[in-house]
Amino acid sequence: MTEIPAVLARVCITLWRSGLLKGQLRMQRLQLGWVVGSGQHLAPWLSLSLLWAFAGCDSGFGKQAAHHLDSMGFKVFASVLNLESAGAQELRQRCSPSLTLLQMDLTKPEDIWKAQQLIQPQTASTGLWGLVNNAGFDDTIADAELSPLCKFRACMDVNFFGTLELTKALLPLLRSARGRIVTVSSPAGDMPYPCLAAYGASKAALTLLMDTFRSELEPWGVKVSVILPGYFKTGTSCYPAYWHEKKEQLLASLPADLLQAYGEDYIHEINKQFVKFMKTANEDLSSVVNSITDALISASPAARYYPGAGMWLIYFIHHYLPSVIRDLFLKTFFINQKLPRALQPKHQNAPPGPGTFAAPNPRATPGYPPTHSSSSHSAQWHGSCRDWRWLG
Repeated sequence: MTEIPAVLARVCITLWRSGLLKGQLRMQRLQLGWVVGSGQHLAPWLSLSLLWAFAGCDSGFGKQAAHHLDSMGFKVFASVLNLESAGAQELRQRCSPSLTLLQMDLTKPEDIWKAQQLIQPQTASTGLWGLVNNAGFDDTIADAELSPLCKFRACMDVNFFGTLELTKALLPLLRSARGRIVTVSSPAGDMPYPCLAAYGASKAALTLLMDTFRSELEPWGVKVSVILPGYFKTGTSCYPAYWHEKKEQLLASLPADLLQAYGEDYIHEINKQFVKFMKTANEDLSSVVNSITDALISASPAARYYPGAGMWLIYFIHHYLPSVIRDLFLKTFFINQKLPRALQPKHQNAPPGPGTFAAPNPRATPGYPPTHSSSSHSAQWHGSCRDWRWLG
């Protein structure tokens, strides 16, 4: 009986890798292209004068979606973290003069206020038709226990609180237009992807927030959709050197007792598996862009979109099969952690004593050990946390 979950997990992996999934993805793309391209299925009141605001257009989904909507003739406000970034320069070159670039860091309320003040006069008569929340942050691939608290706060600040603040700031304009809110979340917010605790927790909060907005804003005529993409190469996620740097910062920040319990090899291995997995991610972002477009301009947008090969299978497993099968599936195709050092047979004879606190990690940066203040949002394990705003 104990072998049944493993067998079912292997069956799911076989389905995941089968050509049937590619056919399903092609069908999804054809359907989305037909819905977006056929005038009878569009919202009947759409006009090219309607305005859209995009958060997070430096790279990836946001950049391509902003360009796509601009090419369709819509007026787009696209926010970027840096107006001189390569992504911002590309948007200037590829898009029409009607696209407006805004510099915005979602962790800075003053940036959100400036964006609101710029958008409001230009939407006074029409309202704002659409807001696309696409900005996201994650730079830690590790177990929850190994992830510094400041990484959880960093993910929440960008992925949840920043998105919440921007959405609330623009809601009066969206209500007046009976418009759309489209938010890019993640399947990691619905199920426990290994080593994505900080990111997944923030995306879980974000998805629930948008479901709440969808229910509350229905009487106002505002439609809210959540995009839950599969595995795509976006931003820094496709650069092995970036994740190597993050891994080294994490190793330098860990208390010695944690480092001893898990072992450096454990952290090296999960980083290696993650980088290997991301090399297989899809470079074609069109299915996500099509989903965003459909959510913005379809007469009847879906509450959730699942672009990406095999997403139907992952959610089928999540909703209808025992959690042990889901966990085996996620570990098989994503990250399958090795046993921590302290759990390996050759190290079990001398486990750390309960309640002990070892000497600081000699790899740690100057200033360790950190102060642990629950009332402060400052970097607690500063060797890996002090510069998160500039690395997302």
